[in-house]
Amino acid sequence: MFLLTFIVLWVSVSCTTDNLQNVAIRGRATQSTNYPGGLSAAINAIDENVDPLYSRGSCFSSQFELSPWWRLDLLETHTISYITITNRGDCCADYINGAKILIGDSLANNGNNNPSCGTITTIPLAGTQKFLCNNMKGRYVNIILPGKSGYLNFCEVQVFGAPVNTRQCK
Repeated sequence: MFLLTFIVLWVSVSCTTDNLQNVAIRGRATQSTNYPGGLSAAINAIDENVDPLYSRGSCFSSQFELSPWWRLDLLETHTISYITITNRGDCCADYINGAKILIGDSLANNGNNNPSCGTITTIPLAGTQKFLCNNMKGRYVNIILPGKSGYLNFCEVQVFGAPVNTRQCK
């Protein structure tokens, strides 16, 4: 009886969202287009550098286009608890407004047909916002401005979760 009580208590204490890791840093990032100039690579958004100044090479940006997108390949399916996004701090805070965060295992339409975790209404200059994904499962995390012409840019994306082949919190 003591052993069973210990196991139940250990699971309830050790299985919290505080134990989740940023799994984005082990992934591979890509984007629909790359803004010219060499400072806008997709990987900049998963380098753990939350510096919100584009000129320091810590942000990503697409070119001006219809439905620009950024995608993270986690290399295997994960259970995702939440995602944080840090916006630019030097200008252009509204460029991310209306973007959808998608999570799933499909690469159909470049991954832009996957289920939605949420929609970004606004993130202030240099602000970071948390989006609860309620343990959605997927290999790909996409951020897209669907049906809108513009630039898509932000400075950091952190994905908190774990591979589905490990024990998850419920």
